[in-house]
Order: sequence, then structure tokens, then C-alpha cells
Amino acid sequence: MSNPSDSWIFTATCPSLLGTVDVVTRFMAESHNYINEIHSFDDHVQSQFFIRIEFIPEKDDFSPEQFNGDFSSRAAPFEMNWALTPPWKKERVAILVSKFDHCLNDLLFRYRTGQLNIEVPVIISNHPDLEHLAQWHGIPYYHLPITAETKAQQEAQILALLDEYHIDLVVLARYMQVLSPEMCSALDGKAINIHHSLLPGFKGARPYHQAWEKGVKMVGATAHYVNNDLDEGPIITQGIQPVNHTDYPQSLISKGQDIERITLFNAVRYHIEKRVFLSGNRTVVFSN
Repeated sequence: MSNPSDSWIFTATCPSLLGTVDVVTRFMAESHNYINEIHSFDDHVQSQFFIRIEFIPEKDDFSPEQFNGDFSSRAAPFEMNWALTPPWKKERVAILVSKFDHCLNDLLFRYRTGQLNIEVPVIISNHPDLEHLAQWHGIPYYHLPITAETKAQQEAQILALLDEYHIDLVVLARYMQVLSPEMCSALDGKAINIHHSLLPGFKGARPYHQAWEKGVKMVGATAHYVNNDLDEGPIITQGIQPVNHTDYPQSLISKGQDIERITLFNAVRYHIEKRVFLSGNRTVVFSN
């Protein structure tokens, strides 16, 4: 059997109908494609079906064009929309960052060591502070300052860079700017943000100090797709860690940043591995 890294990824959605799993798995068997991972979910509220399959072609002359052509007649009665992702496909990811470096450091480490199967052709920031990290990794770094008066111009520059570098996904790795409605619309479904999740909620400056003053018992983080509702986009991953009275503000910050790192990493990984399906303001996530 071939290595799992040779796997193609098949993803599909359609209305909830009898036989949805069968039509896909039967076709895979008949076309000599070995399934090594499969997840499916039927949303009874939305009457929508989701499926993700990793498979390895057993024929050396596997052709995605022939696969799509042959499967189309099977999929038509189910009104199924599907996509194929080849094993060599690497998402091109732009990272936006401000001054905090913990999420950027983590993503670049996982990129460099192969834990994230991505390309990072560009890093964009509204501050110059982290340019040395980009230089160490040999990645172009664009410092684009922003003020209330120049926001539209700065966002236009960002969009131009995303187009220039053929970006598939934007990751806001603690990019401390609120995106405009126009920017959110342009990045719909292809931008992931990370922020702390503290209960009760603390907004504004020094949230971990506010949390310490209230004696919180856990810190957490939420990674979600960007939309026009600030920090309320469709959630991909969340993480928590218990804390107690022995944790002072700096300790809360340290533990919170650890959770932010792993939560953002998992969100990016699930996205690039085609494990996330948008369903209105919710997500279906086939974690592994």
C-alpha cells in the first residue's frame, strides 16, 4: 500500500438524500481508489450532507479529469458539489501580524519543519517589529502602517499583495486591527483569526489583567473565519486551560498564548486539509 502522504482528498456537499454515502464509496471501489480515511455528517437542521474522503489510487494512470467526468453522472441526482485536492497541493498562506510574535513564531516553525503543508510567500504587518523573523526565514515582509485616515488605502495595498502572491489563505496571527466590511467581504471564507476566550468576557486593554482581577479559573482561545461581526465569525477550533489563584497576570498571559498557538495551528491545519465545511455561520469540522 502506498504512503498516506500520497492521498488525494475528496470533499462534497449535497442535500440530505438516501444513498449519499453509498454513491461515493461505491464509485471509489469501482474506480479502484482505496479509501484510507472517511468522515461524513448529515445536518438534520439544515438538511445538508457533508463528506470528506482521503483515498489512494491503485491505478498508476489515475486522472482527476476522468474521475470528475465519470463521477458527474453519479453525483447529478444528488445535486452534489465536490472537489478533488491532489497530494502535492500546498496552500499559499499570507500571515498578517502586529507586534505579538508567539503565533507567528509557531506557524513559521511548523511551516519550516513540515508540520504544516503550506507555502508562506509573504508576511504583512502594520508595525516593523517582527521583520527580523521574516528575514530569518527568508520571507518577504511588508510594513504597511495604518491610521484611521489611511485604513482604506492600507487595506487596498494588502489586497494587492494577496493578489500578487496568489494567496489561498490569510492568517491573522494576532493582527491587532479591525478589518473593514469591504475587507471582510473580500476575504470571506479564506481568512482565519485568533483571539483569547476569557469568561467572563474582557475587552479592551490588558484583558488578562482584567481576568486576574476577577479571579478567572480558565483561559482559552478561539480560531474562526473572519466576517463583519467582530470576533464572531464561524468557529473552527477552540482551546482551554485551567488556571487558579496562584496564576498572576503574566502567568495567565503565558498560558493564554500557549493556547492561542495550538488553537490557531489546528485551525490552519484543518482548513488546508479540507476538514472544514462552512454551513451558514457554523462549521462542520472533521478533526483527526
